Amino acid sequence: MLRELRGTSYFTIKVMKRYLATLLLVICAACNSTTQRTHDDDVIADTQPTHYVPGTRLMPRIEIDPAEYSDKAEYRRRMVDGYWDGFDFEADSAVIAYDTLDLFYAMADYVQLIEPERADSLMRTLMHRAEQSRPVLDFFATISRMVLNDPNSPLRNGEYYIPVLEVLCESPLLDEYERMIPAHDLEIAMKNRIGEKSNDFVYTLSNGCSKRLHDIDADYTLLMFSNPGCPLCQELTTQITESPMLNELTELGRLRTIAIYPDTDLAAWRNYQPHMPATWISGYDAGEVLSRDKLYDLRAIPALYLLDSEKRVLVKDGVDVAYIEYIIATNEAKRE
Repeated sequence: MLRELRGTSYFTIKVMKRYLATLLLVICAACNSTTQRTHDDDVIADTQPTHYVPGTRLMPRIEIDPAEYSDKAEYRRRMVDGYWDGFDFEADSAVIAYDTLDLFYAMADYVQLIEPERADSLMRTLMHRAEQSRPVLDFFATISRMVLNDPNSPLRNGEYYIPVLEVLCESPLLDEYERMIPAHDLEIAMKNRIGEKSNDFVYTLSNGCSKRLHDIDADYTLLMFSNPGCPLCQELTTQITESPMLNELTELGRLRTIAIYPDTDLAAWRNYQPHMPATWISGYDAGEVLSRDKLYDLRAIPALYLLDSEKRVLVKDGVDVAYIEYIIATNEAKRE
């Protein structure tokens, strides 16, 4: 339930260290290829950093006594509002003077404190403060991208990243060519947003028949983009098929799970079909429309999307089955 645990101690330095090690290995993957998300067993670095670079500054963290606040929400709001007050945004040399890893952790901690309803205004304000100079703006753009947009980041969140991209696309510090990359990323981030209708597409079954995603008739559709033999894909498949809640909904006809192969090695896909759960729909993108038209963000595999009966997005680009269950339970409670 990574997306639901903001502001808790789940995202520890240990988790961040694992992500950093993985990031160094995968960040140069080709933009046009689909990469597999990192599996814990594949991460080679698992040590907690004990010190930072000598001679660099650590960003002063805001210190507030929680005992002074009877309302936890008010305490959290005060922490967020004063979080970056200790950073010198006005000095061009600020990002050089500070320890890069420390600021990276600071951003990771910050986005966990932010309440979803305030994310747009807070991230937008932060980026405007960073516009005091080009070096500072570039640095905050980089750490925001690594924390909120890298496919292997445990805190990846398109809704939090959209205001960052919007500021970059409008910033007078960037020329029209430098704005092209954030503009491209913004176009992708704006697709399949939570609460909006998902992009429809045609998929092909092993018998050659073509169907449409939006024609699936169920209260919930669990859409999984996967590759045959992908370790994390297999793990998620096991978790889904062993989930009592998801099994019950499937038996009642209220949940349909569809696995889509978005790449081109159909021989590998066909050979893997005997391993797919019998109750699932399994198809592939015959015309490579998903990639060509960029209907979904498929930079990393696997990716889970939970859709409601109207095919509105409830979960976007997830990899956590427990979170899928949580969202369904929450949605069911609202219906009662």
